[in-house]
Amino acid sequence: MIKVSDAESYLKHKIGDKTNNVVEVWEIFKSFCREPVEGEDEFALLFQCGIYDFTGEELFYFDFVRQFTVYEDEEYSRTEQLHCEFGFKTTDELKKLETSEWYFDTDGDMENFFAHVENLKEFQIPLKSIPLQLNIYQEVI
Repeated sequence: MIKVSDAESYLKHKIGDKTNNVVEVWEIFKSFCREPVEGEDEFALLFQCGIYDFTGEELFYFDFVRQFTVYEDEEYSRTEQLHCEFGFKTTDELKKLETSEWYFDTDGDMENFFAHVENLKEFQIPLKSIPLQLNIYQEVI
């Protein structure tokens, strides 16, 4: 079973060199989300996108996130997020797009969440473009 501490390297290995193929990375990310992770107490997913200036250059960010809530000895320890974050050149069409869609594992259905995201214009429109970069990273928030 995958551990929270190994999730980033595990996902990077699964994605390999498919860094320009957004649809293929999305499918790999969805597959990864279906796998249990040891130490993951609460399950959450996020799809977010929008124009940001994180690096000094304004880019359109298109980000798939799996969030891990970690408890140690039955006490809350930390929350970590694993990002699959594409950066696109900013265009007039992309400037109009921004969203944050969360899925928390309560009684919902993960597959319905995936279908909902795939039907969003904020998901569909960027698929027409080729990303400049893919960053896969895990952070404590």
